[in-house]
Amino acid sequence: MTAYKVSVRTLCEFAARQGDLDLRYTPAPTSEEGIAGHSAVQARRGPRYQSEKPLAGQCGNLRVSGRADGWDPTRGRLEEIKTHRGDLSRVREAQRHLHRAQLRVYGALLCREEKRKDIELTLIYYDVGKDKETPVTESATADVLWQELEQLCALYAGWAEQEQAHEQARNESLSALRFPFPDFRPQQRALSETVYVNSVRDQSLLLEAPTGLGKTMGTLFPALKAMPVARQDRLFYLTSRNTARQVAIEAVGKLADAQAEPLKIRTLELVAKDHACEHPDKACHGDSCPLAKGFFDRLPEARQAAANHPGILSREAMAGIASDFRICPYFLAQEMARWCDLVVADVNRMFDQSALLHALVRQNDWNAGLLIDEAHNLVDRARGMYSVTLSQRRLLRIKKQAPKSLKAGMDGVARAWQALIREEAPDIGEPPVNLTNLPASLTGALNRLVSAISDYLADNPPDLALQELLFECLAFSKLADVFGDHSLCELARPGRGDARLSIQNLIPADFLAPRFAAAHSVLLFSATLSPGEYYRDLLGLPEETLFRSLPGPFSADQLQVHFTPHISTRKLDRQGSLGPIAQLIARQYREKPGNYLAFFSSFAYLNQVSETLAQSAPDIPQRVQRPGMSAQERQEFLEAFAEDSSGVAFAVLGGIFSEGIDLPGNRLIGAFVATLGLPPFDNWHEILRQRLDQRFQAGQAYTYLIPGMQKVVQAAGRVIRTQEDQGVIWLVDDRFLQSGVRSLLPGWWQANH
Repeated sequence: MTAYKVSVRTLCEFAARQGDLDLRYTPAPTSEEGIAGHSAVQARRGPRYQSEKPLAGQCGNLRVSGRADGWDPTRGRLEEIKTHRGDLSRVREAQRHLHRAQLRVYGALLCREEKRKDIELTLIYYDVGKDKETPVTESATADVLWQELEQLCALYAGWAEQEQAHEQARNESLSALRFPFPDFRPQQRALSETVYVNSVRDQSLLLEAPTGLGKTMGTLFPALKAMPVARQDRLFYLTSRNTARQVAIEAVGKLADAQAEPLKIRTLELVAKDHACEHPDKACHGDSCPLAKGFFDRLPEARQAAANHPGILSREAMAGIASDFRICPYFLAQEMARWCDLVVADVNRMFDQSALLHALVRQNDWNAGLLIDEAHNLVDRARGMYSVTLSQRRLLRIKKQAPKSLKAGMDGVARAWQALIREEAPDIGEPPVNLTNLPASLTGALNRLVSAISDYLADNPPDLALQELLFECLAFSKLADVFGDHSLCELARPGRGDARLSIQNLIPADFLAPRFAAAHSVLLFSATLSPGEYYRDLLGLPEETLFRSLPGPFSADQLQVHFTPHISTRKLDRQGSLGPIAQLIARQYREKPGNYLAFFSSFAYLNQVSETLAQSAPDIPQRVQRPGMSAQERQEFLEAFAEDSSGVAFAVLGGIFSEGIDLPGNRLIGAFVATLGLPPFDNWHEILRQRLDQRFQAGQAYTYLIPGMQKVVQAAGRVIRTQEDQGVIWLVDDRFLQSGVRSLLPGWWQANH
């Protein structure tokens, strides 16, 4: 008899859930808070108390295993700890039922292992905000517990057999996987070999792979092919942009179409809730949304249909399956993330505070491979994931129309705001104040308001304004609980009744390191990942993380790179630079008319140069990026780069037109970069520099030079997109000639002085 392995939690979540989906506004602790809460409870127990007790047993053809939170052999008491925030009555009955099922499975395993006839079982509900335990205790006999376990295993056994057969078929299919094109692109084979070796050797690698290599297919193909050899359970392809996610989905489709036999992998596209929800005006529980009513009762059939789906489980495919079974497509996709071999998703699904994929890796002890596309964006994205701003104005606006039951909570927060302002920011319009410690009175008032709003929303129709306030307060409270030298607390007061208190993450490594450590292999790739230690340090990658830069498919004779030793774009020199830069643009354009992009550090600077050019060379067509352009305006701006057009387009460095756009051939033949892209030398960046200097002894480079040059290289990289392209880049500032700056430019660029 074949034995199938399953964790206690997976078994219970598969077989013990029933009834409605119920996600009323019950604030849940983060995974980090949950871990800390478990540790706090376990630390209070006696010397013989066994924390994280491993348990396993054979039930039919299933090998069930897991770790019980605590076992007290002296009292004969097994504990399962569940963390929560606020009123315990808001933990729904369906969730309590699941908690109890898990505890009773652990009880069955422990009784069988230690030959006990009965046992005391206690659910410990621990409020992380109040540091309070609420025990729920019962006694049970070993026979009854084992019978319940057998019932759960009977429900899961057929699925387990199916999944093991699928895994075997998947591995056979991937072992025979063929590249979907007749030949690799230049250097694409080297890229694929590097990715394959990284997966098989269980390594972390920062891979700089220039534009034009075909990175999406060049990473997906070898990573999938390596899965059977590397014994990987799952592969996650993570992106920072929706367009990149779609490219990855299309690449999987091309791979599948190129195989002689059907490709036996389940691929899931995970999208944001806003893009999947069928009833955004309704709350996520059975009393409000028809797709949440009886969700878990209809889930087994929908799950089976999704597992049998012959193609990619794209957003559209998931919506169709969910419609057939009248359940929520977003939460069906969440469920299928457990059962799909390849998941294509945004980076936040692995790295933010409530990351689904990270939770599944830990829960199931998966060997998971990570492919992180456009990884140069992850530093800023991760900082955003662990930053939040609290708005006094939002609170005061909602307070005017809030229901009476919330008045006391909102008044408490309003008073705490006023006390903070009197103490730290009495004058309007002054520079932001950096607080060494978080204001305890305000954070305490926020926690009380969160509980009050949660209670109100649980019993009343959805209220968008209250929801937004709840999420803002909750996000602030969660980050306040883990505040440290990785973050900065800043108080700004630009106007009366308009104070803002922010927790701004500076060093995301502290939050991301556990996520990377949980992965089996990690590959971060981008056209710009130099120097590797910058990304290793700020992202919290293991010390032994490797760095490799692959040669690109382009040659130096495709691109001319020019420097301007006599032009300075420093702030003090900008007025004097307007004429020389305009003359340079005009000269280059007249020597070779065509489409050019000119990048500047700000809208003010680019407008000044644009006006100077218009006065001195009115014959040269030009257009200018404007702040807050609509999607249609952005599209029109790009469509003007036509094969038969010409002109100079002005844009802000680091903005929407300096990354992620392809303008091959004559659509773009040159770029002017009139800035080093350095962040402003303000108080915030100076604090960042000090923190990075203390942590990594590289504050100046990590704060200013490297992020700035990354933007320069990304923007200039728009010029050469194919092996047939020819172009020119002007680096307009004398500092580009400094050795420390030039060392950050791509090695294949041919400099022409």
